Amino acid sequence: MALEEGARSCLLRCRHRLEEDIKPPYLMDHMISDGVMTVDEEERITTQPTRKDQAVSLVELLLMKDNRAYISFYNALIKEKYEDLAILLFPNLPRTLTDGQKNTSDGSLSYVQAVLSEGGVPQRPVVFVSRPELLNRVREKLYRLQKDPGWITVFGMAGSGKSVLAAEAVRDHRLIEDCFPGGIHWLSIGQVEKPDLLVKIQSLCFRLEQNLDSQSLSRPPNSLDEAKERLRFLMLRKYPRTLLILDDIWDSTVLKAFDIQCRLLLTTRNRSLTDSVSGAKYEVEVESGLDESKGLEILALYTKAKVQGLPEEARSIVRECKGSPLVVSLIGALLKEKPNRWRYYLCQLQQKQFKRIRKSSSYDYDALDQAMAASIEVLPDEHQDLYKDLTVIEKDVKIPAKVLSVLWDLEQEEVEDILEEFVNKSLLFVDNNSKPYLYYLHDLQLDFLVEQNRTQLEDLHTKVVRQYQQHYRYGPPTSGDEECLYWIRFLTYHMAKANLSQELYSLMFSLDWVSIKAQIMGPAHLINDYVEFGPILDKENSEVRSQFQEFLSLNGHQLEQRPFPDVVQLALSQPHTSEVYRQALQQAQDRARSGKLYFDWLNKSSVESLSRLVIHPHQGAVYSACFSHDGTRIASCGTSKTVKVFRSTSGEKLIEIPAHDDEVLCCAFSPDGHLIATCSSDRKVKVWNVERVKLLRVFEEEHQEQVNHCQFTNTTRRLLLATCSNDKFLNVWNLNRPSSQNTMFGHFEPVSHCCFSPDDKYLSTSSNDGTVKLFEVSSANEWKTINVRSMFAENDEEVLVKCSTWTTDSKRIICAARNAVLIRTNRLSMVQYCHACPTSNLLAIAFSNYAVELWDLEANKKMADCSGHLSWVQRVQFSPDGSQLLSCSYDQTIRVKPSQFVFDFIYYSFFMSLNTLHLIINNLNIDGVVFFFLQVFEVPSGKPLVTLLGHTKTVLHCQFSQNGQTLITSSEDTTIRVWKWQSGECKVLQGHKEQVRCFSLLPNSPTSTRLLSWSFDGTVKVWDIESGEKLQDIEAHNGAILSCHVSPDGCFFATTSADKTAKLWLCESWQCLQTLRGHQGCVRSCRFSWDRRCLATGDDNGEIRVWSVKDGSLLKICSRDGKDGMDSLHGGWVTDLHFSPDNSLLVSTGGYIKWWDVEKGEALQTFYPTGSSLKSIHVSSNFSTFVTIDSIGILYILQRKLIE
Repeated sequence: MALEEGARSCLLRCRHRLEEDIKPPYLMDHMISDGVMTVDEEERITTQPTRKDQAVSLVELLLMKDNRAYISFYNALIKEKYEDLAILLFPNLPRTLTDGQKNTSDGSLSYVQAVLSEGGVPQRPVVFVSRPELLNRVREKLYRLQKDPGWITVFGMAGSGKSVLAAEAVRDHRLIEDCFPGGIHWLSIGQVEKPDLLVKIQSLCFRLEQNLDSQSLSRPPNSLDEAKERLRFLMLRKYPRTLLILDDIWDSTVLKAFDIQCRLLLTTRNRSLTDSVSGAKYEVEVESGLDESKGLEILALYTKAKVQGLPEEARSIVRECKGSPLVVSLIGALLKEKPNRWRYYLCQLQQKQFKRIRKSSSYDYDALDQAMAASIEVLPDEHQDLYKDLTVIEKDVKIPAKVLSVLWDLEQEEVEDILEEFVNKSLLFVDNNSKPYLYYLHDLQLDFLVEQNRTQLEDLHTKVVRQYQQHYRYGPPTSGDEECLYWIRFLTYHMAKANLSQELYSLMFSLDWVSIKAQIMGPAHLINDYVEFGPILDKENSEVRSQFQEFLSLNGHQLEQRPFPDVVQLALSQPHTSEVYRQALQQAQDRARSGKLYFDWLNKSSVESLSRLVIHPHQGAVYSACFSHDGTRIASCGTSKTVKVFRSTSGEKLIEIPAHDDEVLCCAFSPDGHLIATCSSDRKVKVWNVERVKLLRVFEEEHQEQVNHCQFTNTTRRLLLATCSNDKFLNVWNLNRPSSQNTMFGHFEPVSHCCFSPDDKYLSTSSNDGTVKLFEVSSANEWKTINVRSMFAENDEEVLVKCSTWTTDSKRIICAARNAVLIRTNRLSMVQYCHACPTSNLLAIAFSNYAVELWDLEANKKMADCSGHLSWVQRVQFSPDGSQLLSCSYDQTIRVKPSQFVFDFIYYSFFMSLNTLHLIINNLNIDGVVFFFLQVFEVPSGKPLVTLLGHTKTVLHCQFSQNGQTLITSSEDTTIRVWKWQSGECKVLQGHKEQVRCFSLLPNSPTSTRLLSWSFDGTVKVWDIESGEKLQDIEAHNGAILSCHVSPDGCFFATTSADKTAKLWLCESWQCLQTLRGHQGCVRSCRFSWDRRCLATGDDNGEIRVWSVKDGSLLKICSRDGKDGMDSLHGGWVTDLHFSPDNSLLVSTGGYIKWWDVEKGEALQTFYPTGSSLKSIHVSSNFSTFVTIDSIGILYILQRKLIE
């Protein structure tokens, strides 16, 4: 029977991986035993000169064989611990296995091994004994998750075997098939900080997405909230009947990241952890230790004896071990080597000679200490020292052998042999599911090592640092493999523990280190380092530490981008006095010698910091912050379980209230500012008198789950308080009544946010069920449901609505879900929160990647980036008068920024005559009134020379003639005006039917009197500006003309249009030479090269195309493959283009500025402005200075760094 086509295709797809990894001799032994390979075939393969050649031959042979050979090869991979490769072959296993596996123990075992290996479930320990009663209890609970999601808590003291029990419970074919056909996934947690927890969830999401089609792969989530939503989608939509096992949970806050209505089993020492999450809950208690019979069974397995044949000391040893599987295994491993030392090891256990400085009340360490000491004692002396080195490993961290190879200065193969010895003696554990294998210590073993080597800890950490410095003296690792990840993640930790302050300063005050760590691990870990080691760094230079931290806070969202931005270019935007800028300047000058492009922002000192006030109110994340209605005070709350009140002008603390028994999730001022409401994970709602700091009311009966949000009505006319919860209900409280006035129903998932309309007539709720509901406050009846989920194209996916906000007229409601609000943003990050300004059209949006953006709701466009936080932004709010913007974050800070800079700015543009005497400013906006006039100023005195009135709408473009005596302007009023500006004489050119965006004087006309204009009406017109006569009227496009450019020699001009085409025209005949097709969006800009051989065009998707003027052929698409998901190459439209004098470089503008290599089509550099929507850029003749203005009125004068 020939090999099935699916299996053949699978082998062909995976052959490269197989040829790189497998060792054929081990696999062929199994295949010969199965009768699918002959000895002659084996010999032909083994005579190949290299391992890889042998692997190539084996795969070639498999392709010529039948289904039985494929199955045998798959089973051989399982048996030889190539589970990662077996997983690749599993989906295409021929039917001969998949149909029969239920009836064969070997097939069933292979299936179970493949499922558990794919999910990272640990293998059985070296010596394993079953605990059938406990095992059945866990499996009975697991069967309760067959139909509905829920939590199973396996709890017990340290070392009681919880993890082994959990892994063994799912090692059952029928259980997997009946309850968890989607798979079983294991995640080791431990005592973990939020950045590390994020990394763990990122790895889990990546593991899940790898098994989907390639289109499902996406960039890692940037925050815990985003990671939670990604995991929710994967578990509920892609893996709906999957079990997630969380091993070694310590903190209830960790569980909230997994509270996603899926099937979970967790191991912990604290049985009450699941009180903080929603859903069905079951428990299994693991007794403090093994009973005597199981302890004896372990000893019998180690010593290869029968239980009945064990000496009398065996029972005493088990009793001294207190039933701990870990301690019994340590003694068993010793007896395996020295089977005649039963009495000796019993005496060792009974000595109790170790006295701990710190002892846990929940665990008797004496037996473990004696067993560990005895196990270490039998190691060779040199291996005892090597084992001592493991003291420096952090808890719950797994390391590859290659790290220890660096630490011990030994070949990796020798290290692996030593580690195998440790594993065999139960002194170390190995994760066989990883490639390469990862090694780790049990928490109790690590506790012992730390206790024994307490006085040497600094020296041990110093050894790690010195060995790293020796091995990587030419630069840190950047490969991204497990070894690289360890060093990049933990090097700073080892330096701090070694008290190597100077080394830590040098590393963390290095822009190179910032770039490497941010690129490999993302900014979260890097930012956390500056917070964690801040006290050490401040001893050297607190100002420099602050400068690096501020740099990361302003650019953290940029460091999440892929492709990774140039950190040196980002740092060049820092203040000139900053150490970050100094290092960037030095590196830019050095790299400029090799032709690298860098640009210095010359006038940045004129731009004031956008942050007015930074408050550090809590020890822990700040979940909520709000203004009082008069804007004078700010209230905040978070993980510290307190609520605090500050002055909004100075940050002075006014009040601190120990508010709840758990995290305080939200706080809100009453309209008169006399009351504050708080709600918490403890399911309670409280109302406080601010002035007297007195608790007035406690509502604790109605909500059954954590209370997510609270808000008062906007007036005191009828003071109500609304709260919403994970229990899916909305309550409206009347403070004069003992219980809630109304409970509102309708949502099917947790309700995350509630919000009164400004007129208090309606109450909006936002829910994880993908809807926003509007309730009438007076009747408590549901008025309307908005199906937000249906607004997304991928409406089969989970859509969680985070929050909603009302416009000031109560006529529109804006909601936040995924990466969108009322409008879809260009960011890939999730929207955390949004708030509409009560006095303008601005909307503030908080994203999961630390960024805050300001959007104009009427114009539907982004106005500014307001970064500054070091971690995920939880909430944003405008002050009642709209003058300030408040944001709070996981970074423990509240930032207050002036928002006036957004909507009180003046748009302006400038143009200079040849003698640089005149400057024109248009569209001056004062108090909302637009004056359509032009003024001419003397430069540099600024003296106004003349004011020109005439246009009836906004002036869009203006230009002086060559002699500076004539000024030409175009406007939204559809006219062009030609001014003799000194006399005020004006000639009006009329003929366009829509706004005239721009025009150009034709350079080859004898007296430069011919003018080319274009308009949204789709026409191009040629005028004589002296006579005012219209010379040509060309119907150029079916859509609006968006740009036009005349070639430098005046022979050609090009037009681009909303009809997605560009056209090339001959100036003398006014005939169309070429129509350029291929853009998928409106073609927004165009520019000829100086030699007029090329034409560059840019569209609204951020794509730039370079065309041949000669024949209209496409020469290059600039970085077509660089587009990341929804994010445009420019964060918006390509609005302007300019070639360098030698035509080798191209600069483009959009949401930001990019410089390109024209020949290669590759981006050479990117500059990110504070605002967005760059309309145009002015370029000096030598292509070294660039001037532009962003959407919030900030002027950028950028100068290329040249060799000095």
